[in-house]
Amino acid sequence: MKVLIIEDEPFAQEELKRLLALCDKNITVWECIDSVEDSIIWLEEPNEPDLIFMDIQLSDGLSFDIFKHTEVKAPVIFTTAYDEYAIQAFKVNSIDYLLKPVEEEALKLALKKYATLKQKFAAPTQAFFSAEQVEQLIKLNKKEYKSRFVTQIGDRIKHIDVELVAYFYADDDTVYLVTTDKKKYIINYTLDQLERLLDPKYFFRINRKYIARITAIGDVHKYFNSRLKVMLLPPVDDEILISRVKVPDFLDWMDG
Repeated sequence: MKVLIIEDEPFAQEELKRLLALCDKNITVWECIDSVEDSIIWLEEPNEPDLIFMDIQLSDGLSFDIFKHTEVKAPVIFTTAYDEYAIQAFKVNSIDYLLKPVEEEALKLALKKYATLKQKFAAPTQAFFSAEQVEQLIKLNKKEYKSRFVTQIGDRIKHIDVELVAYFYADDDTVYLVTTDKKKYIINYTLDQLERLLDPKYFFRINRKYIARITAIGDVHKYFNSRLKVMLLPPVDDEILISRVKVPDFLDWMDG
């Protein structure tokens, strides 16, 4: 069986390859790819893996973007550290959803499910979750988003309502919250954590460094190689670009 791994963390790639070898010695890992863009290019070539293991958060966006730009013919087993993408995984041709760190027993069960359902993959967009699993995934997907953040200024603790946030940005290992009135605060979250905690109706992960609120989006210009250049409010010194694969999602988000 030929397997494609789409995963942006080298350690996770190696660990999944190790577990697959333990589960079934007949599995060959055909390729490991670490980005949405490279995955699209690879899948548009005459490559036909039997099964794809796909992380959800990749180096240049969510792996769901792959399905928007090319046909994914093989069944998919998603691997991720987060459970809030379960409903989206259900909507594409996935047969299982494994939470990281992936355990050998869970992987064996997923491979067994693949073997059982193999004859059904003539219709690749068919989903293979039971009614009970769907109900469970819907419950997982319902969540409350953060309404305020706490920051410390000297010996004083201050809370900031999320409506006052213009954007968040990372500078090395430090993440800053910037308000609409240009005030800047250090917060104890990573951008990956914030992306899960913020309401996606109002906030968008522009790139690796910035998450912006819709009200902080100023002028947007077309840029080289089908990208977009975004001007934030309050202004920043950085050149903020949106990658080609994220442009459709960004425009959809702007359109509400």
